[in-house]
Amino acid sequence: MSGRYQPADAFRSPRFSGIRTFMRLPYVTDMTDVDFAVVGLPFDTATSFRTGARFGPEAIRAASALLRPYNPEQDVDIFAHLSGVDAGDLQLAPGDTEGTYALAEEGLGTLIDAGVFPVVLGGDHAITLAELRAHSARHGPLALVHLDAHGDTWHEYFGQRFYHGTTFRRAVEEGVIDPAASVQAGMRGSLYSPSDIGDARDMGFTVLSTLELLDLGPAAYGDLVRERVGDRPAYLTFDVDFCDPAYTPGTGTPEVGGPTSAQAQAFVRALTGLNLVGCDVVEVSPSYDSPGQPTALLAANIAWEIISLHALARARGAGS
Repeated sequence: MSGRYQPADAFRSPRFSGIRTFMRLPYVTDMTDVDFAVVGLPFDTATSFRTGARFGPEAIRAASALLRPYNPEQDVDIFAHLSGVDAGDLQLAPGDTEGTYALAEEGLGTLIDAGVFPVVLGGDHAITLAELRAHSARHGPLALVHLDAHGDTWHEYFGQRFYHGTTFRRAVEEGVIDPAASVQAGMRGSLYSPSDIGDARDMGFTVLSTLELLDLGPAAYGDLVRERVGDRPAYLTFDVDFCDPAYTPGTGTPEVGGPTSAQAQAFVRALTGLNLVGCDVVEVSPSYDSPGQPTALLAANIAWEIISLHALARARGAGS
């Protein structure tokens, strides 16, 4: 590990200066000597209520300027084990969900083929299907680790089969994830019918409501996920509406009664020992965020926590 790419030195370059890349990493598109690459996918055509997630990657990058290399809770210095860059945004086709999927699959495929761990900043949750397709093309069916207020397993919405509420039904139908090895957690809020949750369980997902998850706690949640996932390649997707809107107001479909930002971090940190091959953080809609951008700040920190998991795996001799 060369340690070639790491953030700018905050003792020489103030955090409020410079071009906004994630964690002030260098903007690099050549994947030589790169272990992880942060990429944006600024797409929100497939939202059903409040739009604006196309500006999520920009907001998350700006909020990430304060992040530092050492994670004290996981006791890992990211850049002692990983070389990381911001590779900019993937190409997309505004207004065309399936066209964007094709472009995103191509762009991510290049990173995955280079052995790079992609960290995707969304964008609405529809983009995750393209990511799962790209990863499964290399690894086969994936285990899904899904933190969200919504299961996103509807069949269609407004006659559309590809939108942010159908992502994981399509993923099961296409065989890019194995629902029996997958866990959805944080489900809550009003529903159209019991089938909104029941369908996911019928597909084979392990589904935890917010109340069940909070009762379980981070340590037991981590144990449950490791039991379900085993040594399969796993993909972690985090929708910021997993948290209560008091902590993440800047999102398209907020649901009250959710975890705090501290609890969200704890549940992500509990996911040690997984064979993670990629991740995303989605549904940041900056125009609805409060002053101080708490939603974007939480999203940046969740991405940092996942990168820390990847560094920890490398430190322990696991992972790619």
